[in-house]
Amino acid sequence: MPSVPLQLDALAGGRAAFAERRWEDAFAALAVADAQRPLESANLQLLARAASLTGRDQDAFGALERGYALCVAEGDDRGAAAAAFWHGFRLASLGEGAQSRAWLARAEQIVDRLGDCAERGYLCLPRIHHLLHAGNPEGAYGEATVAMTIADRFGDAALAALARQLGGRALIEQGRVDDGMRLLDEAMLIATTEPVDELSKGLVYCAVIGCCQRVFAVDRAREWTEVLHDWCETQSQLGIFNGTCRVHRAELMRLGGAWGDALDEAMLVGAGGRSEGFERAAASYEEAEIHRLRGDEDAAELAYQRTSDLGGDPQPGLALLRLAQGRLDVAAGAIRRSVATARTALERARFLPACVEILLAAGDRGGADDAALAIAECADQYGTPILRALAGHAGGLVALSTGDVARALPQLIEARDIWLGLGAPYPAARVRVALAEAYAAFGDSDGSRLEAGAARRVFENLAARPDLDRLGQSTGPAGSAASGEGLLSPRELQVLRLVATGKTNKEISAALGVSSRTVDRHMSNVLAKLVVPSRAAATAYAYEHELIGRQVPPWMA
Repeated sequence: MPSVPLQLDALAGGRAAFAERRWEDAFAALAVADAQRPLESANLQLLARAASLTGRDQDAFGALERGYALCVAEGDDRGAAAAAFWHGFRLASLGEGAQSRAWLARAEQIVDRLGDCAERGYLCLPRIHHLLHAGNPEGAYGEATVAMTIADRFGDAALAALARQLGGRALIEQGRVDDGMRLLDEAMLIATTEPVDELSKGLVYCAVIGCCQRVFAVDRAREWTEVLHDWCETQSQLGIFNGTCRVHRAELMRLGGAWGDALDEAMLVGAGGRSEGFERAAASYEEAEIHRLRGDEDAAELAYQRTSDLGGDPQPGLALLRLAQGRLDVAAGAIRRSVATARTALERARFLPACVEILLAAGDRGGADDAALAIAECADQYGTPILRALAGHAGGLVALSTGDVARALPQLIEARDIWLGLGAPYPAARVRVALAEAYAAFGDSDGSRLEAGAARRVFENLAARPDLDRLGQSTGPAGSAASGEGLLSPRELQVLRLVATGKTNKEISAALGVSSRTVDRHMSNVLAKLVVPSRAAATAYAYEHELIGRQVPPWMA
């Protein structure tokens, strides 16, 4: 019978390709062998794994279902439990809750018959995910401890890595950052040095890096992202994880000031046919951010819309775009909603810096102060350098808005130094703009000039046109900025001059005989027209461009 040697050739080729991590070749050959003669359970496991690693979920589900049925028929309870677990675990990640629970229940029934076994540890993993999602990190860590103990007892390296990764995340969510990071490092060490299957390895890599990003641990994120990148590069036929890797690299490139490379990396995710929806959403957000920072508002708008269409969150970037467009009410409403609906302190920290900037521009100093205090509390709890830098910048901006330059300076200096130490030129330059304003308030003209000049050079190198405009430097052919005199109406100029004397909106409304709401509207127009983020920045702009004469700023009196 000619089909027998053909099937054996295809099967041998598929197994060889699988061993060499040529996943597309493995899937193709094993599928041919299966079509010629149905594969046995062990080879169906290989087919299912090759299908998963090439992004063919439906083929993987089909192979897992058949493998489960064969294992049940053969009395192979461990094989049946493993097939049911991986089927249910993947369905859960795709949001198929009912089917996922049914398959996991099958796995649990088999494990109950088996008693003490490694598969019991694997069944802890979906429970840990559920507890983390429900906001119960203590319960999640308890389950993770059980899974780690089982993994170590049975010498299951894949389970050991997966459980430690989840345990580390649970500890971090409790604020035990150092302990959590140690577990994450252990998980990565196991995944990189011990016999862990490629699917589990990829899951650990991506989850650990994602956790580092959530807690703003940029040094570890950079290190492990390069490990993930190298791992993906050695497997040209890998159909999953590449998108996640590219998104993480794009985020870190943007932070490091390589905006062009970051944009290229993000766009590759959208171009890749196998990228998952959440990966494309995250990549679109990265694209939107770079377009916004460069002042390409139309491109940013489209990319934020695409992020939302793909199920991602376009905030806080979209709110900052609305701020740049002068749509303060829209920006403030969006950022307040994002802060209010964040489930955890770490999730909230993602929105709080933008909240401070937007609320200061909207004249809501109290709201901005609350947001700055929330960042400081998060920084105290988790202690990572980026959170401390964000807290220092936010606190410095709020202090500047009240004229308390003495309180602003140490916070801004610490924030600048942290960003510079992390190799993050753009956020460091943003802080330096505020520092220039603070130094000027103290009468240190050299210090102000040096900080502003350093910021300007970064913005020029990055083509950050909106920031250059806010510094009073036009990037257009004329090479000069409008003075502001022709931009503002007589009433807006009058409001600005009163703001510069330190008067509140309520005091200004009384002086001018208009409502506080009218003053709010005039001040919003001033900030939008001058393209500045705060009342303090508008005051500094007014002095710099001699819109209010040679008076001494109130904080220097």
